[in-house]
Amino acid sequence: MPVSSLSSSFSSSRRRIAVVGGGVLGAATAAQLARRGADVVLVTDSDLASGASGRSLSWLNSFGGPGVRSAAYHDLRMLGLDRYRTFAHRVPSSSAYLRFDGGLTWAPPGAPEPHRSAFAHLRRCGYDAVWLSRDEVADWTPGVDPAAVPDEGAIFNPGEGWVDLAALVRQLTADLTEAGGRIVTGAGAASVVVERGRARAVRTGAGERIDVDAVLLATGAAVPRMVQAYGVTIEDATPVALLVRTPPVDTPLRAVLNTPRVAVRPAPDGSLVMDSDAAAEEVVVHPDGSYEVKDATVEQLLREASAVLEGDPVLTAASYGVGPKPIPGDGEPVFGELGEVPGLFVAFTHSGATLALIAGELLADEILTGEPSPLLAAFRPGRFG
Repeated sequence: MPVSSLSSSFSSSRRRIAVVGGGVLGAATAAQLARRGADVVLVTDSDLASGASGRSLSWLNSFGGPGVRSAAYHDLRMLGLDRYRTFAHRVPSSSAYLRFDGGLTWAPPGAPEPHRSAFAHLRRCGYDAVWLSRDEVADWTPGVDPAAVPDEGAIFNPGEGWVDLAALVRQLTADLTEAGGRIVTGAGAASVVVERGRARAVRTGAGERIDVDAVLLATGAAVPRMVQAYGVTIEDATPVALLVRTPPVDTPLRAVLNTPRVAVRPAPDGSLVMDSDAAAEEVVVHPDGSYEVKDATVEQLLREASAVLEGDPVLTAASYGVGPKPIPGDGEPVFGELGEVPGLFVAFTHSGATLALIAGELLADEILTGEPSPLLAAFRPGRFG
């Protein structure tokens, strides 16, 4: 991956934009900005996709019952799914890491009411959903153990899928550099330089300054803390996430599974990745900010995944990722320019995988044209007061 030096000067004839954050939201927006002719530098503290994008289940969906999210959020997620299909057509090689093989979910045994409510809501919204009996599951989603499905059945959503975000970020940053953009990795904790009431530059952890016309902060869970310096409050409900990856597994599973005790999906190399809220709650956060993951937590998550797979395979852990999972305080995305600091934009959301491509497109347009997108009107940072 080409990496620029900070000594490279920006072109004086084009809008100069710095994107801070090397995850999927930053990469997608930077690529769109460069495609539109901006002079773009993507700055990240460590490696690309080394934060939340590197430990995301990255389920592509807008699954949910009534009241789970606003209509505007649902609509934006549906546009996000649409953009992935366009991307798949433009980049045929993405079939290795971008799949739409559906999603299967079920409720705890004896408690199907929330799922039945969600199913009715999805059907009213026109979201493709099929209620399957236990005997029908194997035909729709190979690799699932039907015995794990409760008597009440399960919901299959044919239009859902998954993406390997590290691979997607590699493609997006390749698009960025091909369009003339630059990448600075290992920059340390960057900060925004505000002068005369406006964002004027980015300063890296090493103290080097990059002068720009606008900045996008796409630093995941760090966004709320970074904007506090400017008197801006963004409510934050970020929890800890734990994602476990196995070695390659011989399984026909292609869909994303979301079950009461584990979520699991295949990965491009034939491995499986999995997570659960219960496992994440067992992560120990030490006072210095470091994390401790107990072997028993990983082993239990592997057992839960094995129990929902055909043949009850013996699963082992090849690696795991642990760290914050960005979630705004009200659960809805935060996109757009800070009213308190012209020229400073933010991208902070839970559904970074589903929204990345459409959010990158809309944010790039706003940054370059100054025209707010009506599709992002409900998600402005100013709503927190």
